[in-house]
Amino acid sequence: MKEIKSRILELRGLIKDHNHNYYDLNNNIISDFEYDKLLEELIDLENKYPEFYDIESPSRRVGGGLSDKFDSDTHIFPMYSLDNTYSDEELDLWYKRIVKILEISDFEFCCELKYDGASVNLLYENGELIKGLTRGDGVQGDDITKNLKTINSIPLKLNNISFPKKFEIRGEIIILTESFKTLNKNRELNGESLFMNPRNTASGSIKLLDSKEVARRPLECFLYSIVSNDLTINEHSNLLNLARDMGFKVPKHDKVVKSIDLVKEYIKYWNKERENLPFEIDGIVIKVNNIDYQKKLGFTSKFPRWAIAYKFKAENLVTKLNSISFNVGRTGAITPVANLEPVLISGSIVKRASLHSYDQMIKYKLRVNDSVFVEKGGEIIPKITGIDFNNRGLEEDEIAFPYLCPECETTLQKHESEANYFCPNTIKCRPQAIGRIQHFVSRKAMNIDGFGDETIRLLYDKGLINDISDIYNLDYYRISKLEGFAQKSVENLKKGIEDSKTKSFQKVLYGIGIRYVGESASKNIIRHINSIYDLIEMDFESLSAINEIGDKTANSIVSYFKDDLNKKILEKLYNLGLNLSKDEKFINTSNKLEGKKIIVSGVFKNYSRDELIKIIETNGGEIKSSVSSNTSFIIGGDKMGGSKKNKAQALNIPIITEEDFNNLIS
Repeated sequence: MKEIKSRILELRGLIKDHNHNYYDLNNNIISDFEYDKLLEELIDLENKYPEFYDIESPSRRVGGGLSDKFDSDTHIFPMYSLDNTYSDEELDLWYKRIVKILEISDFEFCCELKYDGASVNLLYENGELIKGLTRGDGVQGDDITKNLKTINSIPLKLNNISFPKKFEIRGEIIILTESFKTLNKNRELNGESLFMNPRNTASGSIKLLDSKEVARRPLECFLYSIVSNDLTINEHSNLLNLARDMGFKVPKHDKVVKSIDLVKEYIKYWNKERENLPFEIDGIVIKVNNIDYQKKLGFTSKFPRWAIAYKFKAENLVTKLNSISFNVGRTGAITPVANLEPVLISGSIVKRASLHSYDQMIKYKLRVNDSVFVEKGGEIIPKITGIDFNNRGLEEDEIAFPYLCPECETTLQKHESEANYFCPNTIKCRPQAIGRIQHFVSRKAMNIDGFGDETIRLLYDKGLINDISDIYNLDYYRISKLEGFAQKSVENLKKGIEDSKTKSFQKVLYGIGIRYVGESASKNIIRHINSIYDLIEMDFESLSAINEIGDKTANSIVSYFKDDLNKKILEKLYNLGLNLSKDEKFINTSNKLEGKKIIVSGVFKNYSRDELIKIIETNGGEIKSSVSSNTSFIIGGDKMGGSKKNKAQALNIPIITEEDFNNLIS
């Protein structure tokens, strides 16, 4: 029994981690099929051993969680997930359960494509878009109305036809395949990292804080469901037609069929034809078409009984492994990439596949001429998922992991807590040097126009730039003599570089590319220091005491500043006029609010919202936008948001006045 409990707890932990990666970080670590098998095992164990029941189990929860970056609000109608299946046998069992409840077998199904994107719920009143929420936990979602209003395929006002006075319409935010390719092509030209796949990009885009950036992303919204108390239509298929008439984008691939065998034919057809669609799908959704029948069938705690998703397995084919290349990333991580005998998967020729890490390569003990299984889901590079042990290469052709960097021949290192070996020669290893420059000039860092990847490689290989400090000492005359550099291009580059000198200390700190110090970490660090020199002096203990700075990041920062070359580069940047200290108005006046997560809501007598935020941050506090159990307190003014107030009261979070706040910091 102890082993059973241990396995249940392990499965709950694994599934929660995968939910966090998928819904909150937009990073699917495992395939849908592998995830569903974990969930299936958990549900089976919980059913067999009800004594281990837990209401917080991921088997009882819908979708992802809520973000602390946005306000949250409640769906009028709960936004359920769909139960899913990968086989005709399970589909037959679902059909038999419906027949048993309805006590009839003569009814229609509506079959639809399952769009691979991010689910949203739109609320309309009197024909106008009032609110847009993410799925969230199925009961509440993040309020992303401002971002959704930038998407052209979401009507702000409906066509002048008959529509319910108040209704919710559910849909999926997606990016068309060609639009995604163009987006990545432009990012490559601008020296920015490539997005992994359309689904993760769409999901991440709608949760950006800058709605102008959301507007620049090629997002589409495909709608698939209307819910309202004011509906008179009794067929789901006719609700889809109503949505089209109202001006919503509903692709015309849905089909009404009258038997489970015809459902299977629809599934078989689209499993073959999906590669010809201009967008990605990951399965088929089957719904009982009659709304009255849907009401009779009802819901479980997590799923509607009247609908199911038939999920397509990622295409998995066998091909021959020719060799393995070892790529060096910006941070020095060594990633093995398999070079394959070309094979056609999902409509494209695959010649390379990811192995992700040293551990995975050692696990498979790969040999030249091995027959390997290759899977292509939504990723840019497909992945190896296994070996055909009946068709292996020769034992003496086992591929060894290198001990020297394939680029600069420095001895590789590996930390116990990490999957990858890495090259410690951060300054002189070509891919790392180029990668650091690319990172420094990227949009989220110094945002220097005119510095695409090819330009950086060219300038590096010509000896015009060796590290980030050389950006501010470029020989523009020599650059103008290089092929492809017109005078206008040189002038734009020069202007972009000069403009970047005004970027904030936080942008510079993020841009210098300390391993594990991303955007969020750099912002947290800035709250605790006034200049780069404060950071240089900090030891491991004081760094790891900073909120959200773990041991790995703290060690990385200490190691970075032990390197004299790094310190010399920073000294050059300082002498060149870059901001390596805070503007005086942002220097902490006290640490009275250190560790406090504070929300500002409403209108105030003596402060603007921005002024209050500045005071909080300069006293060590951290601003949050959404109420959670981690919120320290809310500063509430006139016209404070009702949903924030209700949630704070439910969680027993203090709401203080402007006067209380003044007393707190005085």
